[in-house]
Amino acid sequence: MKSIKNHLSLVIALVSILFSIQILVIAERSIDKYKDKLANDYSIVVVSQKILDNNEMMQENSIISSVSTLAPDNVIKRLDTGMSTKNIELLKLTLPKFYNIKLKYYPSSSEIKVLTEKLLRKPSITKVENYSNSHDSTYKLLLLFKRVITIFSVSMLVVTMLLILKELKIWQFKHNERMNIMGLFGAPLWMRSAILFRLSIVDALIASLVSFILFTFIASDSWVNEQFDYIGIKVMIFDPLYDLIILTTISIVVSIVLASLIVLGHKEEV
Repeated sequence: MKSIKNHLSLVIALVSILFSIQILVIAERSIDKYKDKLANDYSIVVVSQKILDNNEMMQENSIISSVSTLAPDNVIKRLDTGMSTKNIELLKLTLPKFYNIKLKYYPSSSEIKVLTEKLLRKPSITKVENYSNSHDSTYKLLLLFKRVITIFSVSMLVVTMLLILKELKIWQFKHNERMNIMGLFGAPLWMRSAILFRLSIVDALIASLVSFILFTFIASDSWVNEQFDYIGIKVMIFDPLYDLIILTTISIVVSIVLASLIVLGHKEEV
């Protein structure tokens, strides 16, 4: 019963590490997807006194995805007080040209500033509306969310690794006599510590399996998917192949590294 309890403690600790890592991955994917959504919704309006070459603007600024001309009809409709067709056409010629610029991705505040300054260097461009206030607020909120998730995950990782070290130390004490006897008969260090590494690897595989079941359930939960639907994004919460390989590898590596630290720190009794 005590042996099962020790195994369970180690498995839970490893699952906690894998859980924090996967949450960080989900947060990263969510932010990337949300950035794509913002990039589709976000645009910069440019006012120019002359017709601009769309292809030239895209070549000069690699961040620009597309440039489209905004028709002045809506502006003219607001000013239309029964003007003749001829006067409307003349007004169209005298009005400045409006362009809507779409970007390839959601930019940082510094990228927006650089792009705005570069556009304003063109003599024909008189104004660039980049909606900097709302953009900065949204971008800083995304960064804050990412930092909070990262700090939380790293903190959980550190604390859990210390718990695993303690648990492995207990297992080492349990097998200390047997390891010392094997050492007296000339057994190499790896052979004396084989049981500790075997325990670590088996529990790492069990933790990976538990994480697989846990995240498969979370990914299929309707409530979780509804939360992403509310903000208009689709996120791969758990990739059964890719994520499982990554989590299993991390679980095994962490277990072996921590077990190695315990073994290397072991002092033989004389």
